[in-house]
Parts: sequence; C-alpha cells; structure tokens
Amino acid sequence: MATVCESCGMTTINELAKEVDKIKARNKRVEADKAWETSLMRKLLILALTYIVVTVFFLIAKLPDPFANALVPSGAFVLSTLTVPFFKKLWIRKLYKKR
Repeated sequence: MATVCESCGMTTINELAKEVDKIKARNKRVEADKAWETSLMRKLLILALTYIVVTVFFLIAKLPDPFANALVPSGAFVLSTLTVPFFKKLWIRKLYKKR
C-alpha cells in the first residue's frame, strides 16, 4: 500500500508508480498461470503422466494388458479435464450470477 508523504499529506508519485508496477507484475503472473491452465501442452502432459502412472500401477499389480488398459483411465481423466471449462461457464452463467 502506498504511504502518505508526511510533509504534504499526499501519496507520492514514486510510491504510486511502485504500486502500479507491482500490480502489473502480478497481472503478468496471473495471465501466465491462466495461459498454462488452458494450454494444449498442459492437457497433453496430463494425458502422458496419467498414462505412465496407471501403466506402472497395472504392471505392478500384474493386470492383463496394462499398456492397452491404461488408455481407458487416462482418456477418461483427460476427457474430464476438457469438459470442466464448459461446466464452469455454465455454472457462472446460470448459478453464480444469481447471487
């Protein structure tokens, strides 16, 4: 928060500029986080990591055909992440705005 100039009782221009710079830096971080959350790279990474983890589990559990069977939970997980934005928009439009 900007401080008040003791001699004049007002916030200085330099302090306001520092506050604006902090806000701009925060906005850039938020924009980068949002870009990552919606990126194709993130979705593909989730798919790959889920597939690897499930395959390893199926191998350890000695389940039949672990490489093919790991496709189902991996695909379901990615499908669920792809449908979340749709339901988020629906929720905001129908329920949140009524508050």
